[in-house]
Amino acid sequence: MSKDCFSSRIGYVLAAAGSAVGLGNIWRFPYLTAKYGGGIFLLTYLVLVLTFGYSLLIAENCIGRMTGKGPIGAFRDLCAGKSSFLGKVRIGGWLNSIAPVIIVPYYCVIGGWVTKYCVAMMVNPISRFDKDAMVEVGGVMKDASTVYFTSFITSTWEPILFFLIFTVILIAVVAMGVEKGIERFNKVLMPLLVLMCVGICIYCCFLPNAGDGFRYYLLPDKSQFSYMTVVAAMGQLFFSLSIAMGIMVTYGSYMRKEDNLVANVNHVEIFDTGVAFLAGMMIIPAVVSFGGKEAAEAAGPGLVFCTMPKVFASFPGGRFVAIVFFLLVLFAAATSAISLLETNVQTIGQELKMSRKKAIVCGFAEIVVWGIITILGYSVLSSIHPLAFIERYKGMDILDTTDFIANNVIMPLGAIFTTILVVAVIGLESFCKEVDGNEKRWKRRGVFQFCMCVIVIPCLLIVLLNSIGVLK
Repeated sequence: MSKDCFSSRIGYVLAAAGSAVGLGNIWRFPYLTAKYGGGIFLLTYLVLVLTFGYSLLIAENCIGRMTGKGPIGAFRDLCAGKSSFLGKVRIGGWLNSIAPVIIVPYYCVIGGWVTKYCVAMMVNPISRFDKDAMVEVGGVMKDASTVYFTSFITSTWEPILFFLIFTVILIAVVAMGVEKGIERFNKVLMPLLVLMCVGICIYCCFLPNAGDGFRYYLLPDKSQFSYMTVVAAMGQLFFSLSIAMGIMVTYGSYMRKEDNLVANVNHVEIFDTGVAFLAGMMIIPAVVSFGGKEAAEAAGPGLVFCTMPKVFASFPGGRFVAIVFFLLVLFAAATSAISLLETNVQTIGQELKMSRKKAIVCGFAEIVVWGIITILGYSVLSSIHPLAFIERYKGMDILDTTDFIANNVIMPLGAIFTTILVVAVIGLESFCKEVDGNEKRWKRRGVFQFCMCVIVIPCLLIVLLNSIGVLK
């Protein structure tokens, strides 16, 4: 498979930021912020981004640029000739490659949901989602917005149709290549996404009682802090920064040798964190204005699809803002899903010696097969619960199970092996020289070294042990 590269620094930054700015920022970050105390979660997250997250972001990009290969090839080359113990660290490449294979099908399923809601906001009166709108289901009156979402995902053919529409768009972009497809796509969508975020934030500033929402979001309350605040914030970093998914290794391999890696990663970190911050600014104050702090804390994963339509239906100009909001979420989902698919395509092409076209066909087939199985997990396959033998997880459907395995088990393990690769296999001093050469421009070099040696692995172990139920 031929080598492809980004044409410029801005191309890399927007593509890497597009990967990082996804559903994790627009959907997951706001509801976790609301769930874990608003401002105190935001502060904890920002501290971890600047230390824990930054270190892994630098590590993965540098590994990719050093080798010019995807995760499997990069780990294999760097571990070649090492002792039998250190040689086993190459398994980290497989873990980093397996994660996007598992994630991208269900990510496309959720992308299909967002596509459906873009259409729904355009063709349906916004009053259909009003907080007082009720529908009768089995003789019981239920919230219309929740019923609309539930009836959609539990139907058979409609979710598959929107899933395929979303997936075909991704395939078309990736098929055009890194520079002409991914880079050009992100150069258009990322500025639009930021403008939409800012516009909705301005709109939210003028909502009734918006001040209460901004205070809840921006002012830390120490009484809300617990160890779960830290665990949740660390888990969110995987989503927000696209770490431990092989994406940053892949994009690092497309970076030119003459590019300033530190500056590039700094720009991605700032861009991604800024969009996550704006996402909270546009969602949490609106939800608090709509139903008080309790509504924000109780929204959970249904925040985007069940709560936000009701929020928009309650305020002037809500339909227009709802359309813009769901287009924004669609753009974010697309940029991240493209990065996941590109990582799979590069790995398949390099490891199986396939042409890019054949690798894309393989990636597409995997998405379609597992994506349809995931969709049917809400209808004809709803009785299947893959982790039913574990009491804590016996109620998980197919989507939740694959999400749990990828994000709570494989990704923390992959990040642990990445850290060991940097510290023990390559060597910290040699790695830092690769990052910055002898130019001494890397101001956070000490932070990186301290985090990789002291902070990262204990934090990852806490995330992993909490996920599998060892920590309560």
